[in-house]
Amino acid sequence: MPKILPGEADIYAITDSRLSLGRSLEEVASALLGAGVRILQYREKNLKGGEMLEECRLLRRMTSEAGACFIVNDHVDIAMLVEADGVHVGQEDLPVPEVRKLVGPDMIIGLSTHEPQQALAARGLGADYLGVGPIFATQTKEDVVAPVGFAYLDWVAANIDLPFVAIGGIKAHNIADVARHGARCCCLVSELVGAPDVAASVRAVREAMHQGLQG
Repeated sequence: MPKILPGEADIYAITDSRLSLGRSLEEVASALLGAGVRILQYREKNLKGGEMLEECRLLRRMTSEAGACFIVNDHVDIAMLVEADGVHVGQEDLPVPEVRKLVGPDMIIGLSTHEPQQALAARGLGADYLGVGPIFATQTKEDVVAPVGFAYLDWVAANIDLPFVAIGGIKAHNIADVARHGARCCCLVSELVGAPDVAASVRAVREAMHQGLQG
């Protein structure tokens, strides 16, 4: 199974059934993967554990067939049960060293960071990549910290050698600016899963991002 890190893939997509316009997880994931998304994270906050497990089993099969990397948000137990490629945790979730004890040496661990001190600590903790953000205000996640803007993204790009993904309020209209500030991988949620044509939205954000990288 692929161990694809941010930077090796340009678009990092996250699921959200609340934003998917009534479409099934399978339909949305199929469109994302068919459009060339190579990192897909499962993030559902309002489902029971058994339902999340079944959905993650589905996504594990789909991502394996597509040659994409599958990340589970927060739920280390589910990530282990479905043999996901990785798990992503926040600053207030299980500490990365404890997650590593559970998942072993091979599973990818991503860690959300919001300030330089957290980013500097991440390598010593054993994180494989960082989430950097939220760059802009976002409505897709509850209890989110205040936007960090480009200042923190600039700092990470200049000072941290771990792979990282920029996240938070990133859309087609601003992704070029995010790329110009050093992001080689951008995470999008509503802009992709909430689009009437998911594949067309992937193409649009990818084109805009690459224009930013060239400019």
